[in-house]
Formats: sequence, C-alpha cells, structure tokens
Amino acid sequence: MYSSDLDLTPFNTFGLPARAHRLWRVESVADARAYVAQRQDDVPPLVLGGGSNLLFRSGEIATVLKVEIRGRKKLAETAEAVIVEVGAGENWHDFVQWTLAQGWPGLENLALIPGSVGAAPIQNIGAYGMEMAERFESLDALDLESGETREFDAAACRFGYRASIFRSTPGRWLVTALRFRLPKPWQPRLGYGELARELAAQGVVMPNALQVAEAVSTIRRRKLPDPAVLGNAGSFFKNPLVDTASCAALLARHPALPHYPQADGQVKLASGWLIEACGWKGKRLGAAGCHEHQALVLVNHGGASGVDILRLAEAIRADVRARFGVELEIEPVVV
Repeated sequence: MYSSDLDLTPFNTFGLPARAHRLWRVESVADARAYVAQRQDDVPPLVLGGGSNLLFRSGEIATVLKVEIRGRKKLAETAEAVIVEVGAGENWHDFVQWTLAQGWPGLENLALIPGSVGAAPIQNIGAYGMEMAERFESLDALDLESGETREFDAAACRFGYRASIFRSTPGRWLVTALRFRLPKPWQPRLGYGELARELAAQGVVMPNALQVAEAVSTIRRRKLPDPAVLGNAGSFFKNPLVDTASCAALLARHPALPHYPQADGQVKLASGWLIEACGWKGKRLGAAGCHEHQALVLVNHGGASGVDILRLAEAIRADVRARFGVELEIEPVVV
C-alpha cells in the first residue's frame, strides 16, 4: 500500500518530527518487488521497522519502506535444536514471548528489546550476556536494486558488535524473514552480573527460561524509559572497545571503571559509566537530555529535533574524549 506526504513522528520512538514524501507498506515479498519494479531514482530508500533505533537528522525523507511482513512457525526440530522462522515485520519482544510460550527457550536474555524482528540482524542486537547472532540460523533479504531474493547465513551477514553487512550498506537490502536455532537441551545464560543479582534478589536459584526473561524485563523496565512516555531509542552509544594497554592505563587512573575482556583480546568498556563520570546523567541541553536513571540513554523531553539530540551527543562525546581519551560511537542509525 502506497501513501504520500506521511507524518513519521509516530513511527520513531524518539518522537522526532519528519515526513515521508512516499511510503510503501511492505506486507509481502511481492510488495517489495513491486516497489523495485516502479523505482525511478537512485536515492536509497529508508527501510523502516519499529523505528526504535534511528534518529531523524532531517525532517524530509524521500522514500520509506515500512516492513510489515508477518508470520511465525516451527520449521524443524531435532535432538539438538528447534528451528523457527519469523516474518521481519513481527514485534521482537512478542516473538521472544511466543517462542517461550511454545516451550522453545533460547532468546530469553533478549526479552523486551524494542523494535521489529527484521531490525534485529541489522545491528546484531544484544543484551544481558547474549547477542542475536548466537541463536541465528539464516535470513532472507530482497536486493532493492535487482529485486532478487537472497538467503544469508551467519558468515554472509558479517555479524560483529552492533554491526552487520546490512548496517554497512543502508538502503540496499530489505530483510523479509529470519530463522533462529534454539538449543536443546537448554542452559540459562547467567554470566551478566546484573541479571544474576536480580534473580538472586527474587530468590531464584535454578531459573527456567521464563524466569530469566522476566528478570531481564524487570531490569529493563527499571532502568530504561518507556518510549511512549519519554522519547528515546534505548542505548545511544556503543560500548567502546580498546586494547589491553589502553585499558590498563585507564584502570590505573580509574580503578572502578567496568571493563570486560573480549575473545579477540580487546576490552569492552561501559559507556554509561564513562558518561556518568563526566557528570551528564540527568543533565539537559534544552529539550534533549540524558536520562536520570541511565546515562547511556538520551531522551526527548518534548519538542526536541534530531539536531538537538545530536548536539547533546556531541557534547557528551567531547567530554568523554577529553577526560578518558575514549571515542564513543553513536548506536542508532542517523537518517
């Protein structure tokens, strides 16, 4: 279905004003191919899911493809895993809840992450000790230049920390369906300290998947603002990666700095801690602000523009750079 001159304010969780000159609602692969067949320019379209990981710098967007492909089903089951398939337009948290309701655990650490399923592989979403790529089997994506559909395995997706081939080639691919491998037998993933503490506070010693999902959701609700109440896109900055020598130098000056050694020899630092240490938690620049309970989340207090949010982000980055010599990278896609 095609619309013109559509207000995009309700379609981004920051609540930022923007308009689409043309908007295509993509409810099937055929809809996406119909767009390609009539396409007459080389301007890459904005592929839009739940709008929970983007920031409109400009208020005018030429073409938007709103992905609304539905459906979810079990494809196969073996002694090692259950393979499920889901349409890219499904809500991510609803999908996670559905898998748990079927008795297929594996995605519980990723509960309550906002957005659509199709957006999940774009930045390889992750939280509470797990990344989506760990449960990923394959996906289908339509080439918006040729109209051909291609299947991607994990290697072809080039997943990294909040990264993928799709993020590095915006406007080229439209993800239509994903498949996940949910492990059997299942073991809880409890290595993330805050999650383990939440379960302990609840008196849960040997949690099942539903209890892990509820603990994750409890933490997220406590720390992160509801976008329906306070506009935001969740974590605004990636956790920076530094080499071991740089980390050691930082720890010599800041012993309390949270740090997490990675398999590749780098060390991940906590952006929220760095930002809070610079005094930004709860601080505002006009209508844009740093959330009072989580410094990693930038919020729209009402009436902010994308430029206002970016101005705040740059001020925060400058302070972190000056104090710690660490560069923060913006996580949402800036349009």
